[in-house]
Amino acid sequence: MSPAPAYVPAHGLLRGRTAVITAAAGAGIGGATARRFLEEGADVLIGDAHARRLKETEEALAAEFGAARVASLPCDVTDEDQVQALFARAEELHGGLDVVVNNAGLGGTADLVDMSDEAWNKVLDVTLNGTFRCTRAALRSLKASGRGGVVVNNASVVGWRAQTGQAHYAAAKAGVMALTRCAALEAAAFGVRVNAVAPSLAMHPHLVKVTSEELLTELTAREAFGRYAEPWEIANVIVFLAGAYSSYMTGETVSVSSQHA
Repeated sequence: MSPAPAYVPAHGLLRGRTAVITAAAGAGIGGATARRFLEEGADVLIGDAHARRLKETEEALAAEFGAARVASLPCDVTDEDQVQALFARAEELHGGLDVVVNNAGLGGTADLVDMSDEAWNKVLDVTLNGTFRCTRAALRSLKASGRGGVVVNNASVVGWRAQTGQAHYAAAKAGVMALTRCAALEAAAFGVRVNAVAPSLAMHPHLVKVTSEELLTELTAREAFGRYAEPWEIANVIVFLAGAYSSYMTGETVSVSSQHA
């Protein structure tokens, strides 16, 4: 097993930018992205369906980076009114926005023969429909501002690769990739780029605790490094897609993975 690398220092890659990040409460990819964006100089508005954890995350980040640079608003991406409120808050705080990271997603494990309509629809509504709602709101705002911008969606390698028990999640993430490509074609006309990241296995301590040792061993065995990604390793690629170094990229899904099978 290869050890996790040292945390990468910031280089001011998003200085002066404003960003909306969904599902950003807690220790996962969304929370790591909020932190990396702040380290790289952006101001952030974070949303999450879990209001208490969201407030705790906001307070912790504000204490470290300054209250003027961090704001939060509870947002369940399955609720159009809450999505609209999140983007209205960004307009109110910053007069617009530069980057939107659609991180909200929901998984689950069930074979198709045992999967209920409710389980299928719930995963699709959060993971695909939620990304659609937030992408639509983002593009409306960015088009109206006329100053360009970037949308980054969180997909998954499961959207390309088969995995038992993951039909709903795989279908949703494949849909996120297709949505990303189509949105990118439309948004290019008004100077907005739309890309996605596709992690394979990103874990954090809380998630490790609720994952069986057998499953974690099986999943990490597929990774060339013999370990799972740290959430900040995914966030680093999101920073790249959000910043100027990726200026000629749109409609792309970037695999953030060492998976070899």
